[in-house]
Amino acid sequence: MSTPYIPCLDLGTYINGNEEQRKKFSDELGRAFNDSGFVTITNHGVSQELIDKLYANIKAVFALPVETKRKYEKPELAGQRGYTSAGKETAKGAKTADLKEFWQIGNEVTDGDPIKSEYPDNEVLEEIAEFNPVTREIYQKLEENGKHLLRAIATYLELPIDYFDKHVHNGNSILRGIHYFPIENPEALPDDAVRAGAHEDINLITLLIGASADGLEVLTRSNEWLPIKAHHTDIVVNVGDMLQRLTNNKLRSTTHRVVNPPVELMKTSRFSVPFFLHPRSDMDLTSLPSTIDAEHPKVYSDMTAGEYLDERLREIGLKK
Repeated sequence: MSTPYIPCLDLGTYINGNEEQRKKFSDELGRAFNDSGFVTITNHGVSQELIDKLYANIKAVFALPVETKRKYEKPELAGQRGYTSAGKETAKGAKTADLKEFWQIGNEVTDGDPIKSEYPDNEVLEEIAEFNPVTREIYQKLEENGKHLLRAIATYLELPIDYFDKHVHNGNSILRGIHYFPIENPEALPDDAVRAGAHEDINLITLLIGASADGLEVLTRSNEWLPIKAHHTDIVVNVGDMLQRLTNNKLRSTTHRVVNPPVELMKTSRFSVPFFLHPRSDMDLTSLPSTIDAEHPKVYSDMTAGEYLDERLREIGLKK
């Protein structure tokens, strides 16, 4: 099998580098996104202290009593804010729900942009005072990193460097804290029950701060599952379906999953905090003309980011 290209890139060399260093970063990022759809990022400006605080707060949330967490579950928001309990989200095409619960934080528009009316307020967790400020700080830092990465992607695609800027300013991005809960009776599970079924992300790109345990795997071009090993300090970045649509499959939204641990570890938790970088709902995802030719005919129908998000939320069971 050919080994997929999943490089470890230094974001600092892009943010602070010269033109040659920035071009090299863009080329390597583009090559990885064209091949495996995944990279790991170092020197991203998120301190280990903040990462540790984040995970401490995420663990504390899910340790709350079920009845307390349920106070923050709002089905009418389709899981887009606050708590979502176990059994609600299913990978597209799967019959059994993922073995997880999660909490979502969205954008807080502060500059008077009328798009604020599109976004529900974040749930304020009364029981853990530090939770909202810490997750807000992480949200802002990952959003900033994501904007730099999209600029590098624009360069790789030979677009103006600021092509994505207006689309992601006050975009519909989501920070999701996930708890893959312990399985007390593994033998009672359905055969197809997994922590996260094979899926592709909906958004433009996803930034994931190294999870608390192994389990993330990516499906390679040769149709084999490859475990992704990332240090707790690294950020794993992958392409989502919106960027794949926009680039007519030039950049690949790679299928990935979170597998169940060995039986002896089934009674342990796994925590993970991905940041799903979404554009504004009115972004046109019509494939770029530069990505369409005789060898690469247009694959996708034209739709906006908002229309596509709505379609996918229904497919994974969060929206009725």
